[in-house]
Amino acid sequence: MRSSVSQPALATRHSVFMRCIPTQPAPETRPPATVHLQTTRATAIRPTAEERSTATQPASATRLAETVRSLTTPPVTRTWPPVFLRSKPTEPAATTPPPVMRRSYATTATAIRPTAAVPLYSNTTGNANTATGGAALFSNTIGDANTATGEEALQGNTTGINNTATGGNALFSNITGNNNTANGFAALNFNTTASENTANGVSALYSNTTGFDNTASGLNALYSNTTGNFNAANGAYALYSNTTGIQNTANGYAALYSNTTGGSNIAVGFQAGQNLTTGTTNIDIGNLGVAGESRTIRIGTAATQRKTFIAGISGATVASGVGVIVGANGQLGTVVSSQRFKDEIQPMDKASEAILALKPVTFRYKKELDPEGIPQFGLVAEQVEKVSPDLIARDDQGKVYTVRYEAVNAMLLNEFLKEHRKVEKQEVTIAQLKSAAAKEEATAAQQQKEIQTLIASLKEQGAQIQRVSAQLELGKPAPQMVLNNP
Repeated sequence: MRSSVSQPALATRHSVFMRCIPTQPAPETRPPATVHLQTTRATAIRPTAEERSTATQPASATRLAETVRSLTTPPVTRTWPPVFLRSKPTEPAATTPPPVMRRSYATTATAIRPTAAVPLYSNTTGNANTATGGAALFSNTIGDANTATGEEALQGNTTGINNTATGGNALFSNITGNNNTANGFAALNFNTTASENTANGVSALYSNTTGFDNTASGLNALYSNTTGNFNAANGAYALYSNTTGIQNTANGYAALYSNTTGGSNIAVGFQAGQNLTTGTTNIDIGNLGVAGESRTIRIGTAATQRKTFIAGISGATVASGVGVIVGANGQLGTVVSSQRFKDEIQPMDKASEAILALKPVTFRYKKELDPEGIPQFGLVAEQVEKVSPDLIARDDQGKVYTVRYEAVNAMLLNEFLKEHRKVEKQEVTIAQLKSAAAKEEATAAQQQKEIQTLIASLKEQGAQIQRVSAQLELGKPAPQMVLNNP
């Protein structure tokens, strides 16, 4: 039987997919049956085995082609919702059996253009699918709960379930992947078996094949990703070059743009981390990053940001730890002291004597640095440079910037220890001298004692001599006197 509809009726119903289901061929002399339009719901009818076998016959194919060609008349201004046309004879001939009752499924297929490939063309037992657009879900056979809106959306899907594709060629190559969402032209275009991916934007996750659990939002976000997993890209061209890198997060236009195989990187901001390629575990916030580096945190740009304010530091007490310093290139770090990190270890010796030529000063910082003008104590870097260039640090332009006070402290310690050793030697000498003097005093005291003893002995001897002399005087005869008389 050949379906026919009046030309004006067809002219007002464009974007229509017709499926003619003949009952039995009627004689050529029999007038064509009248077609009834079902506009209340668009329901795809699962064909019976008899209908499938009949559809493969050349006569059926010819009738379908003629029906599609009859719909090519340009539409009028008024737009009607897409409907299915089902051919049902109103007054069948005596030889025509009644229409066969068929079971309907909650599956909808709507062609955007009459000349486009049939949506849900290959569907057999798939349920709860919705296809709107030429060749949408064209290859689906048993996949369930898929939604395809757009020409060739989910075109290659066969058994995949719970997929949503909105936009031409969205999830075009998906075959068995599940739980994917693609919104935008060619989003997740080459995805085949991967699951749990979300792509929002034209060509987002375009090259992804088997990578799973990726999220891309923005034009060409994660465009080159093929097998990378657990990546998140928010912003046009974010993670654009990523192929197999995993666990990356990029927020911002072209963030992590050049990353290919690097993993566990985080970039936040316009072109943040754009220079990273294969490095891992980097965090770039408002910084382009450096190609190939790993385990690095970069926040801000030296030529742009001049001040840093971080809450929760001022006034906080840390019981133990080390001081943080800033390198000439802006790198934060601590001064390590373990011999594991040192070469050519030598005593400082006289090198520390340079600090004896330093000139400590008092000063105030300029008002733009310290509006309160608090008195300061320290050194002038330019003066220190003249004494010892090793004691100053330079900025990123090579200009003298500050004094390496930690090095000055080490030199002060060396000079202190040198003076301390001198004092110790002097104390030993003094102790020795005191000991010698004590010995001499003891000797002098002994000698004095001996002298006193000798003096006492001499006095005793003198007293004895006097007594003997007195006795001798008493024993002498009386002197005789001779008188001479004239």
